[in-house]
Amino acid sequence: MDGLAEGGFTVDSWEPEVLDELPGATLARVKLTKTFRGGLTGTSTVHMISAADGEGQPAAYTAFERYAGELDGRKGSFVLQHCAPGSRGERLVIAVVPGTGTEELAGITGGFEIRIDDAGVHSYVFRYALA
Repeated sequence: MDGLAEGGFTVDSWEPEVLDELPGATLARVKLTKTFRGGLTGTSTVHMISAADGEGQPAAYTAFERYAGELDGRKGSFVLQHCAPGSRGERLVIAVVPGTGTEELAGITGGFEIRIDDAGVHSYVFRYALA
């Protein structure tokens, strides 16, 4: 079954920790939590490692995000992997980690897209498949 879920989310917490601050780049670990509404109704915890360039501007990040709740009425959880090679026009890739779906979301695959409008409002488009 192929599906499309859309909606919005809020970032509820943002807990950064600088790991390495040397000339050229600052490396940090960030733990954040989100609340989803729309096709996804639930919460997630994100564990991210980020790099900022020598001027403090975001340069790249990678993260794992564990979502738990419902997807179009099906209960369960899954893990998303984020890969953002840079903030200068490179593409952000977010995908379900194979084999991480639980309960009614077992076997889920798919790609996830985050959108942020000019007012800073976050939304998502999630194209998924369930076996």
